[in-house]
Amino acid sequence: MTKLTEATRNKLKSVSTATVATALFKRGLRIQMIQDVRPLSPDQPTMVGEAFTLRYMPAREDLNTIDVFRDRSHPQRKAVEECPPGAVLVMDSRKDARAASAGAILVTRLMKRGVAGVVTDGGFRDSAEISRLGFPAFHHRPSAPTNLTLHQAIEIDVPIGCGDAPVFPGDVILGDADGVIVIPAHLADEIANETFEMTAFEDFVTEEVGKGRGIFGLYPATDPQTLTDFAEWRKKNGR
Repeated sequence: MTKLTEATRNKLKSVSTATVATALFKRGLRIQMIQDVRPLSPDQPTMVGEAFTLRYMPAREDLNTIDVFRDRSHPQRKAVEECPPGAVLVMDSRKDARAASAGAILVTRLMKRGVAGVVTDGGFRDSAEISRLGFPAFHHRPSAPTNLTLHQAIEIDVPIGCGDAPVFPGDVILGDADGVIVIPAHLADEIANETFEMTAFEDFVTEEVGKGRGIFGLYPATDPQTLTDFAEWRKKNGR
């Protein structure tokens, strides 16, 4: 797994999925947003980390009994114990929230191991408990039934689809109040640098619009005076 530098990780923590989506769109990448997932808590911190994946398939009843958890090589349990610190566990649950992808005990274990967050395109059980952990967690909706009901954990650390987005191991996952986006690993540093600069400009624009300034020539910056004003703003604000 390609390791994020601290500089890139910190820059991505300061930008939004919306800004990253624009930067990816400029590069022709249009389906990087994981669809129909949301944070369990509005107060949870921004999630940034390399993708470590778990793939579920439809359960076959004779192979997916409660006894499978006795096996230490069970892919769901292995994913929880092997997801690297600083990474994000991304689960492909086929956009099916009728059964849980995981619950509070497993999510708490991820948190205690130093994992950066967890996302599924299905649902979590114990969702209220997870929401109180202060740990970045994203899902489609709460779901009480055990994963064994419908999901069979089949393999880890492989390319998956999550909420219609392609996720390859090592891709960078960014999650905030707007949702979760996937940054191809080879673009992580480039996107972090560009969106860090974009965020500074957007903060300047927001401040100007709040003062009553119109957007023509300001956003986008087609008026040369805008760039002059932005340079002065950056100097004043240490940005």
